[in-house]
Amino acid sequence: MTTESETQSSQAATSAPELTSHKVPPSVFIPTLYFMEGLPYTIVNMMSVVFYKNLGASNEFIGAVTSVLSFAWTLKFIWAPLIDIYGTRRGWIVVAQLVLSAMCALLAGSAFLPQNVALSVGALGLIALASATQDVAIDGYYMDVLNKQQQAVYVGVRNAIYKIAVLVGQGPLVMLAGFVAASSGTVNYSFGWATAFSSCCVLFLCFGILHLFILPKVGDSEKAQSETKEKVDFLEGMKRFGSVLKTFIDQDRIAVICLYIFIFRFGDALMLKMTMPFLLDAKENGGLALSTQDVGLIYGTVGPIFLLVGGLLGGYLVAKFTLKKVLMPTALIQSIAIPLYWALAYFKPEDFSWIYIANSFEQFSYGLGTAAYTVFLLSVVKPQYKAAHYAIATAIMALGLIVPGYISGYMTTWLGYPNFFLVSFLASIPGIITIFFLPIKSGEEKLSS
Repeated sequence: MTTESETQSSQAATSAPELTSHKVPPSVFIPTLYFMEGLPYTIVNMMSVVFYKNLGASNEFIGAVTSVLSFAWTLKFIWAPLIDIYGTRRGWIVVAQLVLSAMCALLAGSAFLPQNVALSVGALGLIALASATQDVAIDGYYMDVLNKQQQAVYVGVRNAIYKIAVLVGQGPLVMLAGFVAASSGTVNYSFGWATAFSSCCVLFLCFGILHLFILPKVGDSEKAQSETKEKVDFLEGMKRFGSVLKTFIDQDRIAVICLYIFIFRFGDALMLKMTMPFLLDAKENGGLALSTQDVGLIYGTVGPIFLLVGGLLGGYLVAKFTLKKVLMPTALIQSIAIPLYWALAYFKPEDFSWIYIANSFEQFSYGLGTAAYTVFLLSVVKPQYKAAHYAIATAIMALGLIVPGYISGYMTTWLGYPNFFLVSFLASIPGIITIFFLPIKSGEEKLSS
C-alpha cells in the first residue's frame, strides 16, 4: 500500500507520528478499534460457551474446545513479524475485520445445519485466528499514531472499551439469543443464535468499512512498510523473524520481565473465570443464587461505569506520575478486590447492595491496574518491531490467563468458593513481588534496554 503524495512536515520528537491530511482524532478511532478487538475474543471464549451449552454439548467438550481456540492469542507472536514486514497495519486491520464478518455469517448459518458442531468449531477457529492477527495490527498501529504520552493517556480508554466489548458480548448479545429463541413460544436456539451471530456479522462489516475511511495513514511508517514489502523475500523474512526474537530477548532482565507478564494476573484470572458461576450458583452449592437478570444488570450497567472510570484514571495517573510510581500501587489496589469476593462467599449477604459494591470495586480496580500493566507491556517493545514485540508480550500474558482459567473450575469443586477466592488472592502476591525487580527507569514509561 502506498501513501498519499503529500504528507505533513516532520513533527517534534514528542509529538505523534506524521499523519496524512484529513486525519481523524484518536478519540474517535481508538475506541472503535479496541471495541472490535474485544468482541471476537468474547465470541470465541464466552458466547460460544453458552451457544454449545444450548446445543447440548458436554462441559468437557466446551472446556476443551474453548481452551484450544484460546491458544490463537497465545501463539500470535509466531506470525506477528509478517505484519511488520508485509503490507500496512491499517490494511491488515480492515481485511481482518471483513474476514471476521464473513466468519460470523458462517457461524450464524452453522446453527441451522445438521453438522453444526464441526462447522461452528471451524468458523470459531478462523475467528480466533483473524482476531489474533487483528490484535497484532491494532496494537502496532496504536504505537504508530500516538506518541509516548498519548499512549499512556489512551491506555485507559483502550482497556475500558475492550472490556466493554466483552461485557456487550456476554450480556446483551447472549440475552438477544435467548430472547429470540424463546419468542416463538417454543425455544428455538438455532434461530436465536443465528440472530446473535448475524448481529456480530453486521457489526464487523460496518466497522471494517468505517475504518477503511477514517483510520489515518501513517506517512513514514506506511512508506517504510511499502518499501519493505517490495524488497523482502522469504529468506530475508526469516532472517528478520530471528531478529525480532533476538531484539526482544536482548533486554535487561528479560527473564524477570517475562515472569512478571506471565504470573501477574494469575490471581485475577482465577477469580474472573469463576465470578459469574459464583453469583449464579445455588446457595447450597456455595453461590449467591442471583438471577440471570441480576447478573446482567451488574455486568451491563454498573460494572462498565466503574470499569471506565478506573481505566481512565489509571491512564491519567501513569501519564502524570510515570509508570515507576504507579505500577505498584495500582497492582495492590487490583489485588484487594479478590478478598471482597471471599467475604461475599463466606458471609453470603442477603442485601444485594453488598454484591454491587464488591463488583463495582472489582471493575474499578481492574481498569486501574490493567491500565498500568498495559503501559508496561507497551514499554517492552523496540521501535523497529513494535507490533511483533507487543505480540510476544501479550502472548505470554494470554498463556498466563489460560493456565489458571483452565484449572479454576476444578479448584472451586475441590476447595469451595470461599477457599477458592482466598487462594486466588494468594496467587496474586508473587506477581506483585516481581514488580520490585523490574528494570523500570525513574521518570520514564519505558524499560532500560
